[in-house]
Amino acid sequence: MNKLVAKSAASLGALGLMAAPALAQDAAPAVSPETQYIFNTLLFLIGGFLVMFMAAGFAMLEAGLVRSKNVSMQCLKNITLYSIAGLMFWITGYNLMYAGVDGGFIGSFGPYAFDAVGGDALDTGYSTASDWFFQMVFVAATASIVSGTVAERIKLWPFLIFTAVLTGILYPISGSWQWGGGWLSEMGFSDFAGSTIVHSVGGWAALSGAIILGARKGKYGPNGQVTPLPGSSMPLATLGTFILWLGWFGFNGASQLAMGTIGDVTDVSRIFANTNMAAAAGVVVVVILTQILYKKVDVTMALNGALAGLVSITAEPLAPSVLQAVIIGGVGGAIVVFAVPMLDKLKIDDVVGAIPVHLIAGIWGTLIVPFSNSDASYGTQVVGIVAYGVFTLVATAIVWFILKAVMGIRVSEEEEALGLDKVEVGVEAYPEFGIGSQR
Repeated sequence: MNKLVAKSAASLGALGLMAAPALAQDAAPAVSPETQYIFNTLLFLIGGFLVMFMAAGFAMLEAGLVRSKNVSMQCLKNITLYSIAGLMFWITGYNLMYAGVDGGFIGSFGPYAFDAVGGDALDTGYSTASDWFFQMVFVAATASIVSGTVAERIKLWPFLIFTAVLTGILYPISGSWQWGGGWLSEMGFSDFAGSTIVHSVGGWAALSGAIILGARKGKYGPNGQVTPLPGSSMPLATLGTFILWLGWFGFNGASQLAMGTIGDVTDVSRIFANTNMAAAAGVVVVVILTQILYKKVDVTMALNGALAGLVSITAEPLAPSVLQAVIIGGVGGAIVVFAVPMLDKLKIDDVVGAIPVHLIAGIWGTLIVPFSNSDASYGTQVVGIVAYGVFTLVATAIVWFILKAVMGIRVSEEEEALGLDKVEVGVEAYPEFGIGSQR
């Protein structure tokens, strides 16, 4: 990865006890390339399996926020989309994103090749397989964002085909523009860990799907009424949120891309702290605002407040001071409170609130990067936000429309009423309590 390769080898300071005070004046020994290679690889692997665990977070969050007759469907979609993302990112996704971009708009097609057994590619500074794994779990997170928004009325197989196209082609192409050293990287666009590259891309794909798919039956009345369709389990949704919060430390922290020097480790620690503070601020702001506006605290909004705070800080989790991180995350929480009813007025049915959390908070987080990072500019940030938005919205809409024309993307009204667990999966999540015609 360009960012890691570009990092210079720094010195660590004296290791162990000095035999005599005079030795303290000697130059500190530099860390060997082998040691840096090991620690950099370890960061990718630890960060990767933390982000992989976010797949469980998305599954539990969605399982809790859909109705009980659709829980198995969400579980099936999440384990399958993660698997498809892994296969597609190996088949062509990684090379499209990183191989031969060279300031352009796209990499190269073809499967990715790992180092040989026992390989020691010291020139890269890390194991190539660890880098592939870390990047793969990011693309899986993008697909999970779409899953929640279009829940409870989409057919399984069209969704899985869409996932294959998104993870194997669309996400890698747009990701190459920045992380692959493409045209936006050359312009100076800044998105440290993916507020736009991951989250808003997933949000744009979810938005186009929600609009083309339409709202759930009974969600909106003819005179603008909004009928709440409560989820099956707040404990599951809360568990999912905490899992995502935990995984975000890998998402943001490992995006430092190096752990071979004291400076790198210090920066990873700072990223952890800022990430946590932004999420906490998002929750507190939502709790206060919902109490003021609705006289009751909405737990689902509080959960999404944490996620919006996390998304907001993801574009620049290193540079902000603690106060700046709190402000950035707090605004993300406020976005949830005001964006959810806005979507309902537009009759855009987002089952889990992914569009406010990942799209709108992702745009906010990317736009505000220059607030703490003087190397970024607001103009370039806007160019990147617009470029990702236009490309993803148009490209995903084309895919949705093709799927709709060829095989249909929405279940029938009768199937929707019965629940997708019965008609699409064949295994109910709660068979002892399920009633096929339940709302």
